[in-house]
Amino acid sequence: MRIGMLADAYLPHVSGITNHIVLLKRYFEEEGHEVFIFTFGDEDSEGDDQNVIRSPGLPLADTGFYINIRYSLKAQRVLRTMDVVHVHHPFLSGRLALRYCQPRNIPVVFTNHTRYDLYIQAYVPAFPGGVSETFIKTYLSSFCGSCDLVIAPSAGVRDVLHRFGVTGTIEVVPNGVDLSPFCCETEPIDRSTFGIAENDMLLIYTGRLGPEKNLPFLLRAFAGIAKSYDNVSLLIVGGGPEYDNLVDRVQHMNIDDRVHFTGLVPYEELPRYLTSADAFVSASVTEVHPLSVIEAQAAGLPVLGIQSPGVGDIVEDGVTGLLAQEEDLAIFTAKMVRLVTDRESLQKMGFQAREASQAYSYEQTSHLLLDHYQQLIKEVSDRERSAWQKLIVFLDDVLK
Repeated sequence: MRIGMLADAYLPHVSGITNHIVLLKRYFEEEGHEVFIFTFGDEDSEGDDQNVIRSPGLPLADTGFYINIRYSLKAQRVLRTMDVVHVHHPFLSGRLALRYCQPRNIPVVFTNHTRYDLYIQAYVPAFPGGVSETFIKTYLSSFCGSCDLVIAPSAGVRDVLHRFGVTGTIEVVPNGVDLSPFCCETEPIDRSTFGIAENDMLLIYTGRLGPEKNLPFLLRAFAGIAKSYDNVSLLIVGGGPEYDNLVDRVQHMNIDDRVHFTGLVPYEELPRYLTSADAFVSASVTEVHPLSVIEAQAAGLPVLGIQSPGVGDIVEDGVTGLLAQEEDLAIFTAKMVRLVTDRESLQKMGFQAREASQAYSYEQTSHLLLDHYQQLIKEVSDRERSAWQKLIVFLDDVLK
C-alpha cells in the first residue's frame, strides 16, 4: 500500500502531530508499506529522507509553518500515485487533499488533532468567541463531510465534532505513543540541580509553554499549596512563547524558590525528568489527545487535570489520577492538596496509570488505522466518478 501523510508542518518542527506522523511512518514501513510525507518548506531541507516531499511556501514568521495553496508539480505527480491519503491539518493540507485526490478516487482520511475553536480564542483573543466558534463549526462540518473517513483521537473529541455539526460515523483511534522509553527503568535527573530535596514531593509539567495550556491557572493553584506545605516543588519542563511571562509571574508570586523551569530539553531525556517526579499536573482544557499525559502515565505517574475532552478520556478520576470536574481554582487546588498529602493513594494510582497507558502503544493504534485504510480503499475503488471529477482530472493532466 502507498500511503500519503499530509501535514502543514513536519520535522524539524516538533509537535504532537509531527511525532504522531513519525510513529505512523515507522510502523507502516515496518509492515512493508510505502509512506510519503507531503508538506511545505525548503525542498532541499537537510535531514529529509527520500519520501518527504516539500512544496515551497511563504514562511509564517518563525513558527515552522509555510503557506501555499498548491503543491509543487513533483508533489502532485507523486500524490496521484497514493492508495490512500491521511490529512493531519484541515485547512491547507486538507483542501489540497480534496482537490488532488478525490477526483481520482483516492480516499481521504482526516484526523482532528486540535480544538481549533479554543486555539483561536487563545492566540487571537481580539477575535470574538462566538464568531470564531461559528467559523470553526461551519468549516469543520463542511470539510469533514467531504472526507471519506474522519478519525477522532478520543471519544470526547468525537462528541465535540458531532456538536459542531459533523455528521456520519467518526471512528475513535487514539494517537499512538512509543511507550518503551517511559516504561523501562531509567536514571532520574539529580533533583539537587534545581535545589529540590530528595524527599520532597515533586510535581511536574511537561509540554509547550503556550497560552492554550492554562499555565497561569496551574501556578495560582500551586501557590496556594506552597503556602501550606514546605516540602512540595513544581518542575516545568519545556519552552514556548509564554516562557518569559511565566518566569516573571513566578517571581512576582514569590514562589520562584519552589517553581523551577528547565527550558527545552532533548526529547530522549524526558523519561529521566518524569522518573524523578511524584505526579504530573496540567490545567489545560484545550487538549485533544495529550501525549504528555500518556507519557507521564507510562512513567508511572498519577495525573492531576481538569475534566475536558482529551484529558478526561485518558485520566480516570481516583484510579489513574485526579480530575477537577470544572475549571474552578478552589476545586483544582483541593485536588492538588489530596495529591500531595495522600502518599498511599499516589503510589496506587501511579501503578494503575502505567497499566492504563498500554492501550495507547503506537503499534496497537497504528494497526487499527491500517484496517481502516484497507476497508476504505475497497469501498472507494467501486465508486463511480462524476462528470465534474472527470473534468478536473482532465484539466489537471492538460495543465500540469
